[in-house]
Amino acid sequence: MSGPLHGIRVIEIAGIGPGPFAAMVLADLGADVVRIDRAGAVNPDTPRGASLDLLNRGRRSVGVDLKNPEGVATVLRLVESADVLTEGFRPGVMERLGLGPDVCLERNPKLVYGRMTGWGQEGPMAQAAGHDINYIALAGALAHFGRAGEKPVPPLNMVGDFGGGGMLLALGVVAALVERGVSGKGQVVDAAMVDGSALLMTMMHGFQKMGMWKEERGTNMLDTGAHFYDTYETSDGEFVSIGSIEPQFYAELLRLTGLEGEDLPRQGDREQWVPMKGRLEEIFRQKTRAEWCEIMEGTDVCFAPVLTMTEAKEHPHNVHRGTFVEVEGTLQPAPAPRFSRTPGAVRSGPPVAGQHTEETLADWGLESEEIAKLQASGAIR
Repeated sequence: MSGPLHGIRVIEIAGIGPGPFAAMVLADLGADVVRIDRAGAVNPDTPRGASLDLLNRGRRSVGVDLKNPEGVATVLRLVESADVLTEGFRPGVMERLGLGPDVCLERNPKLVYGRMTGWGQEGPMAQAAGHDINYIALAGALAHFGRAGEKPVPPLNMVGDFGGGGMLLALGVVAALVERGVSGKGQVVDAAMVDGSALLMTMMHGFQKMGMWKEERGTNMLDTGAHFYDTYETSDGEFVSIGSIEPQFYAELLRLTGLEGEDLPRQGDREQWVPMKGRLEEIFRQKTRAEWCEIMEGTDVCFAPVLTMTEAKEHPHNVHRGTFVEVEGTLQPAPAPRFSRTPGAVRSGPPVAGQHTEETLADWGLESEEIAKLQASGAIR
């Protein structure tokens, strides 16, 4: 296998959501990622290939009892030859386990120690429970998702967990690896979903300072306020998306909807956005989604049909690009971004807990006698 991170060894302390997403990205890009699963989650009777948790794809699983001192010592042995460790517990949990950054960096000063939390390692909220919806709410992002006069709509868990969380943890890890190439030293990466979600709103903060963004939900150009940046229902109950922001693209929208030549308000006249949206709603309801695709797809309207996950896998553009790949019988999103010399790849489907315990520990330098003793003591499984 190749990938720009080929040769980088990563220890992932198993968690949920953004932590596994970051580890998946690193594995897709070629890193050798070993997932440390709880020994209690290991069931020897579970058949290989039984897991469908795609966030865990592309890495090996080792079952370790982190409440057993010998289990902790085993992880520290792995730390000695690792480049990266990632974890997603509340602040202080790894320290109580004996696997905090001070201990790990003492064992391996070149280690990049990636920490994923919702609220960050410190601050008044640091120890509180939370989920994506809470982090993006406090970051000032959630308030701006939704239509005018309606309540905020969570954008799945894309913004907090994956965009502001896991993706930035992966970026932080890679940045620390680049810096290590200069200094020769590791460091701690504190990735908090509330910080990352706020960062994703940077452009909107700029728009607000320029007088281009109102805080009232659903009244702005990019939040469904504008008639030229929204979704429209078609005659068959499906939807299409329009993003005709630039004047030349807007002109194409007017031409292909038959509005060209009418006495219309200026595109930027906010007072006319709602009436113009009503005009477009009537027009788009006159044809099916497929008919609008025939008219607009591939033009400069900035158009695309609104597809479900299943439909997206079958769209000709995605098929041509290989945007989805089949791994062990399951079609799933392919690694991104793409590299000209060192392409990433999905090495394997998601493992079941503890599937690779013996082979991985041996590969990372433990002798067979040591592994047998650890199994006998219950430290690994």
